[in-house]
Amino acid sequence: MNNDPSNLTLDVNINEDNSGNVEIEAAADNTIEFQFDLGDGSPVVSNASGSLSYQYETSGVYLLEVKAFGNSGRFTRKSIQLTIQVGDDVPGFNPDGYVTPLSYDGMSLIWQDEFTGNGLNQASWNFETGTGNGGWGNNELQYYRSENTTVADGYLVIEARKESFEGSAYTSSRLTTQSKFNFKHGRVDIRAILPEGQGIWPALWMLGKNITNVGWPACGEIDIMELVGHQPSVVHGTIHFGPPWPNNQYNGSSFSLSSGKFKDEFYVFSLIWSENKIEWYVNDELYITKTPADTNGFNYPFNEEFFFIFNIAVGGNWPGSPNGSTQFPQQMVVDYIRVFQET
Repeated sequence: MNNDPSNLTLDVNINEDNSGNVEIEAAADNTIEFQFDLGDGSPVVSNASGSLSYQYETSGVYLLEVKAFGNSGRFTRKSIQLTIQVGDDVPGFNPDGYVTPLSYDGMSLIWQDEFTGNGLNQASWNFETGTGNGGWGNNELQYYRSENTTVADGYLVIEARKESFEGSAYTSSRLTTQSKFNFKHGRVDIRAILPEGQGIWPALWMLGKNITNVGWPACGEIDIMELVGHQPSVVHGTIHFGPPWPNNQYNGSSFSLSSGKFKDEFYVFSLIWSENKIEWYVNDELYITKTPADTNGFNYPFNEEFFFIFNIAVGGNWPGSPNGSTQFPQQMVVDYIRVFQET
């Protein structure tokens, strides 16, 4: 007889007085304990009743996750995205910003994700999970989980949280199109709002399809956009290549806003990638061009097929660790990704 927990349901009532108060009712069969992760970095709350009253302190879009545990120790879980307003502070993010077209002269749209469903399209995307054998090569601090990704209202949201999980103090998500969508050359447009804060490291990037055969960085890496959160008005575009670590090579540059931050509204990060040339753009403004002359005499691996990676890292060699000034959760919001090739 199967006594594992099942049939988990959630009913959430958000008070309309902008107090941040929510009433949560969870129910499930064969359950002895419920655990509530409120998504705001507060400790997980456990009880046997499935009822919880909670008050959020700040406005935001939070991912509530509830687990129902049975006698066996196994559990079932369910998540729901909550939009909370506290006082006059409007939650969420500014939907305004730069927009690029759905077509370009002489080019065809060959692949896109407009994130219009109610979950990640796993025909196109993979979740990479865990700690990457000690920090994904960069001494990062997060544990990657699928639960930190949501798709709703036409947006992909990756959320970095301050929470303990499997020995890590932070959680986040990392998505790839490896083995599901690879391509060579074309134009890439990604419309996104970026997070900020000391130790926060969002990235929209690509790796060579042949990484499993030749390793990194011989496969090549193209960083369409990276930001270190203590510099919220600066993004970086970079290529990585050459021999294995610690003799690996890179070459790149940065783009700085004249005012404001990349968290304020949507920006479009574009790559125009052709034979022996890669160009980086922010809102259609060119700021880097790289060619084989920029690989320091090493092999130029950027005329092969690549796949996409989206993630928010926490900590690591480049941004350093979060500190008392870092606010959690932090979100990267992606409106769309589109790939065009010459007709």
